[in-house]
Amino acid sequence: MACVELEDFLPTGRTFHRYVHPDRPIDPDAERVHGISLAFLTDKPRFHEAEVCDAFLDFVGDAALVAHNAGFDRGFINAELERAARATLPEIRWVDTLSMAQKRFPGMYNSLDALCKRYKISLAERDKHGALIDAQLLAAVYLELRGGKERALDLTPKLAKIQGSSITGRVVYGPRPRPLAAGCTEDERAAHEAFVRRTLKDKALWLTFDAEPPTT
Repeated sequence: MACVELEDFLPTGRTFHRYVHPDRPIDPDAERVHGISLAFLTDKPRFHEAEVCDAFLDFVGDAALVAHNAGFDRGFINAELERAARATLPEIRWVDTLSMAQKRFPGMYNSLDALCKRYKISLAERDKHGALIDAQLLAAVYLELRGGKERALDLTPKLAKIQGSSITGRVVYGPRPRPLAAGCTEDERAAHEAFVRRTLKDKALWLTFDAEPPTT
């Protein structure tokens, strides 16, 4: 199982990935798809063990969960959480990219592979359906379904609230969770600010938001 953390619809670099013993035989057809055998999983932990269950819950926290055909994933994960005597993840926390795709492309084939091809997202790095690579591909598809990297420019922070849940106050468009190191010197920033103020004066966009001119 695997997850990719997103902030402002973009991956932050944080991931969760565990191989989990299924406590059941693996269907040969499924093994041909993902390439993972029961022999490989012999010494891997079960879902109820802390290194899987608790680590997964710590990773997702109270964030929304994006999945393709979310009902299937939700049912599977909640069944395992119940067996581990943990609280289940309510439907309201889940975002279903299959449902989103069906609304965007009614009557079309909307598998993860089909959407990757439609949005020209490279499948070159995947020779099997691994959990982590699929999560990374889905993150790219989700961004496109939400408007892509060129979605309408809106610098006003917005709050996404889900009624009856603790998922409140999440900034949709906001600062990077891990700011990039400055790529210019203090003198260069001062020269840039002076140029912008001299050229644009009070029409500089960031002045509307009470912010300093951006650095490069």
